[in-house]
Amino acid sequence: MAVLPIKVLGDAVLRQKAKRVSQVDGSIRRLVEDMIDTMRDAGGVGLAAPQVGVPLRVVVIAMPEEEEVIALINPEIVKRSGERRLTEGCLSVPGYWAEVTRSLSVTAKGRDLQGRQVRIKAEDDLLAQALEHELDHINGVLYIDHLESLDELRETAPAPEEEVSAEL
Repeated sequence: MAVLPIKVLGDAVLRQKAKRVSQVDGSIRRLVEDMIDTMRDAGGVGLAAPQVGVPLRVVVIAMPEEEEVIALINPEIVKRSGERRLTEGCLSVPGYWAEVTRSLSVTAKGRDLQGRQVRIKAEDDLLAQALEHELDHINGVLYIDHLESLDELRETAPAPEEEVSAEL
């Protein structure tokens, strides 16, 4: 497979609403494999297709403690509840992090690589944060859009006691 270049803030593809995938075929499976390679190479937890310049509704998420990577085609959040403040970074906004408000509980649905409908529920963990972050990407939203001001961005790494949850 291949490691693809990651698009960064300022690239128009990051602000577009991605198109639905009409069919889960070999080209989508290759895209997912390349996205996984790219995410792992960059040390990320998640990656959305627009981040590699492909305006399709495809995301991959790899939890640090899990071997299996979650790949979702045409995902959408069907339920969310609660709120929590988290530190967050992004592979498409390198060198920065900020505190953002995310949901405590998230339920998403989409299709897997076999085209089957899947549902994922996450509560008060990195997966819940990653689901919201990556699904924002396919809707043209970056985590910095959740800030009241770009002055909230931090350029330096956080102190050890307030580590960034993840580069999503």
